[in-house]
Amino acid sequence: MDYNTTRPHLAMKEYGRHVQKMVDHILSIEDKERRQKNAQAVIELMGFFNPHLKSVEDYRHKLWDHLFLIADFNLEVDSPYPIPTRESLKAKPAPLPYPKRYPRYSHLGKHLELVIAKAMAEENEEKRSGFAHIIAYYMKLAYNTWHKELIPDESIRSELNAITQGQLEFTNTPFVRAYRERDERFMKRGKGGGFQQRNRNGGGGKNRPQQKFGKKRFK
Repeated sequence: MDYNTTRPHLAMKEYGRHVQKMVDHILSIEDKERRQKNAQAVIELMGFFNPHLKSVEDYRHKLWDHLFLIADFNLEVDSPYPIPTRESLKAKPAPLPYPKRYPRYSHLGKHLELVIAKAMAEENEEKRSGFAHIIAYYMKLAYNTWHKELIPDESIRSELNAITQGQLEFTNTPFVRAYRERDERFMKRGKGGGFQQRNRNGGGGKNRPQQKFGKKRFK
């Protein structure tokens, strides 16, 4: 019996034992032209085994790289792509630089600091005032999101003055609806026959009133 424990190791299990045997047979072929034709046939077969690779960019390049990997980089054929080496496939990519930014006001986020810097560099007074109003609205919205309550405009104004050192001031009051107000509106709709009434009477069939059709009653 031929057990898997006695068989040679598979370089890539995705293609199976038969592809490995085909590649081993190609390595034993001495005629270069015949070896090239067999390698092309194995590439087509590998493409049939993995149809999902067709959606990958340069999937044939990937198939050729896999062929050389299965052959343990000992296959001498002409490839339409650069022939990989053992070192190139095992090389680790360079680490990506992670942006290290430490916002001074972390509860408002680092993006707000970029917007504030752009607003302070703006020379047009009308656009500068618009920037200040948008920044104040975002600050009030952020406080409302995390604290579930509205913060007074004076607190927003004082914090904005502290961040910008008095260079940005907003005149309009940014309107943000509190979560508490929205919850009260939702409850009022439920009391007036809205969501709560439908959930109480329309959820199942037991509380639904029976209907009469002629002389017969359908339950």
